[in-house]
Amino acid sequence: MAEQLYSVDQVAGLLGLHVKTVRTYVRDGRLRAVRVGKQYRIAREDLEAFTGRPLPASARRARHVEASSIVQIDAISPENMSRLSTMVTSLAGSSAHDVPLRVEAAYDLERASLKIIVLGGLAETANLLKIIETLVEQL
Repeated sequence: MAEQLYSVDQVAGLLGLHVKTVRTYVRDGRLRAVRVGKQYRIAREDLEAFTGRPLPASARRARHVEASSIVQIDAISPENMSRLSTMVTSLAGSSAHDVPLRVEAAYDLERASLKIIVLGGLAETANLLKIIETLVEQL
């Protein structure tokens, strides 16, 4: 079975510490870690040894599935682009699911082309894509 590794940010979140504090523990040798590229990774066993207790079940890694989608809309006016991107961004922000949706919009004025980038859970992304389709049809 593969060893479970945590980033410094994840360890800080699990322990309720600042990231700099965790890095200091690693540099001082109080918390064992390995360096992968420019980042530290801490094994679950080392983290449990450091805290003296097993990690809660909620901290153990669960399967994570996420979708990345890019929607390109050509021949869209700046006014419609503004309306559409505002609506889509606000809809994504109101999502109350486990995996929050993240949305970015990029508009090319010369080409009158809008790209909407959607990142998030599969079901939430699919629902937002259907909404985008409906909104585009109404433009």
